[in-house]
Amino acid sequence: MKKKSRMKSVHLIPLSFLVVIVIGTYLLQLPISTASGEGTDTITALFTATTSVCVTGLVVVDTFSYWSIFGQVVIVLLIQIGGLGVVTVGGLLMMARKMKFSLGDRALLEDSLNVDRKREVKSFLSRIIRGVLCVEAVGAGLYAIEFVPLLGVFKGIWASIFHSVSAFCNAGMDVVGPNSMIDFNHSPLLMIVTMVLIVLGGIGFVVWIDVVDSVKTGLKRNYSLKLMIRRISEHTKLVILLTLALIVVGAAIVFVAEYNNPATIGGMEFGDKILNSFFQSVTWRTAGFASVPQAELTDVTIVVGCIFMFIGGSPIGTAGGVKTVTAFLFFANAVSYIIGRQETVIFNRRVTEEKMRKAAAIVFVSMGIALIMTLLLLSRGGMDLTAALYEVFSAIGTVGVSKGLTPNLDGIGRLIIILSMYLGRIGPISMAFVFSGENNISNKIRHSEGNFYVG
Repeated sequence: MKKKSRMKSVHLIPLSFLVVIVIGTYLLQLPISTASGEGTDTITALFTATTSVCVTGLVVVDTFSYWSIFGQVVIVLLIQIGGLGVVTVGGLLMMARKMKFSLGDRALLEDSLNVDRKREVKSFLSRIIRGVLCVEAVGAGLYAIEFVPLLGVFKGIWASIFHSVSAFCNAGMDVVGPNSMIDFNHSPLLMIVTMVLIVLGGIGFVVWIDVVDSVKTGLKRNYSLKLMIRRISEHTKLVILLTLALIVVGAAIVFVAEYNNPATIGGMEFGDKILNSFFQSVTWRTAGFASVPQAELTDVTIVVGCIFMFIGGSPIGTAGGVKTVTAFLFFANAVSYIIGRQETVIFNRRVTEEKMRKAAAIVFVSMGIALIMTLLLLSRGGMDLTAALYEVFSAIGTVGVSKGLTPNLDGIGRLIIILSMYLGRIGPISMAFVFSGENNISNKIRHSEGNFYVG
């Protein structure tokens, strides 16, 4: 039964995203979805639905001007569903209707959330939803401080809600204007709120709950700060350290590489240079907002951006990419071999061989897909290599930044990016399971060792 549930989950999770994309495509094709009142062609609607559900943010038409309020509502709902996960939203609806969870339902939710069997899924799911709605509501309120005076009451409130959901879900879409955050790159409030929402969404729901529980227990039992930190799980510690390290390192590289670039941060005041450098680093965490023109970034920044977008956010969150922990385990495995250690140890805890192999498989498959999609996109001709790389890694990592290539893609090029976004969201390793056969059969046969030469 466990095997059947697992196989069912592996197939249903990618399929559920596909179904929502199809429904979104249909709704966006309706005349009521566009500002002009005319229907939308299938490719444009499909691209927009995919970028919304996959919380990527690459767009072929301006969200704020092309779509009507109805169309924008459809988009923000798709973003919310995609950010939380289709199966998670389905579980929420079941809870709202007070329906009982079968063993298959629980297995599906556990696989969708990527949590172990020790957690109470319904309680975990309920805490996620409450936390998400609370954070998005606070974010919308803070956005309204600037958006309402600027845009008026109705439009300002709607823009605040849309922007908050989009930032938390790491989608990178907005309804304020055609320039993303470029027109607001001097506003500390809007920039900092956006960065905080991006990080909170991308850091992972498990980290949230672990930190909150640790603080609550510590305050209740009068623990010291040091003891509170010690009681936090090794996963949470690793995620927080990796997130901070990647943000700081990314910001430092952007600051140095773009310092004298007049098209990006070169003409800014020193404080704004620092703020926008951090924003660029955070947005690579699969957010997709831009505070400086992405087409004007130096080649050094572009290449570094591709690496950061490939890594992405953290597990069990709204972000994409191979995930911080996955990339770290892949790197740590190589380091352990180089220094001659028989096992990989993090915070005095051994990482199992199964997790190391999974990390290697995810990185390998993801890189393979990224390279294949880049070659396919370049085969369309008429585009720069760095622009194509940035576009594909942005799509695979569900980031949403672009050097201006997206609107100029032909039909085939758009389909390539659509497929990249879909594969990037559901996870390459999930697709490997989907197209494999009996992938859960235990290999109990031990073969004799072969004599192979490596290196």
